[in-house]
Amino acid sequence: MVTIRLATEGDYASVERIMKQVHAMHVGWRPDIYKDIEPILPRNIYLEHLERQQVLVADLDGEAVGLVICLERHISGGPVQERKVLYVDSMAVEERYRGQGIGHKLFDHVRGLCREKKYDGLELQVNARNAAARAMYEKYGFTEKSVNMEFLGI
Repeated sequence: MVTIRLATEGDYASVERIMKQVHAMHVGWRPDIYKDIEPILPRNIYLEHLERQQVLVADLDGEAVGLVICLERHISGGPVQERKVLYVDSMAVEERYRGQGIGHKLFDHVRGLCREKKYDGLELQVNARNAAARAMYEKYGFTEKSVNMEFLGI
């Protein structure tokens, strides 16, 4: 049975492995933007996230098989309304466990945190070519807030 818990230092190898799997997809989609580097999530940055309790893992029999990194953002100033938003910086599930509802469990937990801590919203960014992730987010009720565009014909 999959449970959601705060990540620990001992989860680093699993988290990095999962992050590499997702990064490899991005490199495949856009090698002009993403480069194949290691580590994807340096240990010191991972430890900083742990200190702030920003990493949750989906645990299956003591192994992290999915993760979500959430950052709190305070939006204010100028013409925008002041808001406190939970931003999903990274969300990933181990390749062999995709399609089994683990991502949904992670998001259910994150939505619970949003309600508990009275956030004004939950936001994320998704690669335009990641159709599976986009479909999952849309099933959850996410809608487009803005669209990043690029011009490569320079």
